[in-house]
Amino acid sequence: MTEFSRRVEQVSISGIREVFEAAGEDAINLGLGQPDFPTPDHARQAAVEAIQAGKADAYTSNKGTRELREAIADKHARDNDLSVDPDDVIATAGGSEALHIALEAHVDAGQEVIFPDPGFVSYDALTHLAGGTPKPVPLRDDLTLDPATVEEAITEETAAFIVNSPANPTGAVQSPDDMRAFARIADEHDVLCLSDEVYEHIVFDGEHRTPAEFTETGNVVVVNACSKSYSMTGWRLGWVTGASDRIERMLRVHQYAQACASAPAQFAAEAALSGPQDVVEEMRAAFEQRRDVLLDGLEDIGLECPTPEGAFYAMPKVPEGFVDECIERGVVVVPGEAFGAQGAGYARISYPVDVETLKEALSIMDEALAAVE
Repeated sequence: MTEFSRRVEQVSISGIREVFEAAGEDAINLGLGQPDFPTPDHARQAAVEAIQAGKADAYTSNKGTRELREAIADKHARDNDLSVDPDDVIATAGGSEALHIALEAHVDAGQEVIFPDPGFVSYDALTHLAGGTPKPVPLRDDLTLDPATVEEAITEETAAFIVNSPANPTGAVQSPDDMRAFARIADEHDVLCLSDEVYEHIVFDGEHRTPAEFTETGNVVVVNACSKSYSMTGWRLGWVTGASDRIERMLRVHQYAQACASAPAQFAAEAALSGPQDVVEEMRAAFEQRRDVLLDGLEDIGLECPTPEGAFYAMPKVPEGFVDECIERGVVVVPGEAFGAQGAGYARISYPVDVETLKEALSIMDEALAAVE
């Protein structure tokens, strides 16, 4: 019998999914990173019109339509003051594929990839699938990634390090000084900085900056997506941008794994990126209100939580058994260790739900806390 590859045997089903399966059908779901807003009407309509006109029937360019890549370049000029050549953009099947092709193109067998712990679950898994060696590093007390910790972890075997701001699962936002330092580290050590900026527009305190602003060598690759900013998770449309030689190598992986991103989704994304942006601010403001309700509620029931400055996640410190008690009572939260060993003793709470539902969940969390104290 043909055995399974060592790479895939090192990867397990996400701990987040295991939590979902343990919860009842009527549970309050504070575990999924899914905005509860509809995709903007103009984005939906653009896809409908493209389908009806027959524009979405065929493959697009491997990199994506020229119009979409121009909209992405315009977005980077508008939001990040970056000059991006549309030829240096690949439209992907969500941010997840963008991360995948970036690591596949840059990591050789046994090479190290440094990433935050706790951090997004895909970083560890995709490193294994690329044949690399995961090297998670702990965070500061405020759950941000310290550039000094990253620099200390770099060895001759390091291929890349990953920065995620605003961050999943912590909601932390890196400072401009941090981002400048990450770019310097990539330049001086000649390693890749892979910047995951999917939550870019969901910032409540501070500001989003990208290390791509500060690099002098082209050693920064940026991953982004329409998923969170435009509530388009189901459309599966992301992108990656970087230096031309890096894009060419990533394209080699993308063209065989995916050929091109979904054509209808490309038309929707083009409209989302180039159309009215007021919906982005409306969602951001709603998430900020919910964050404040959650933080107040956690304080009231006696759980300590670093203040998340962005995204829509919070990671309070919790006693042993708290997560299980929450799930048993019908509130899905995710144990912190699902995001890395350093996440033990925390729980991730995702709060893209309405305020009344959030308050109901907090009441149940209060009961769960009482049961384990």
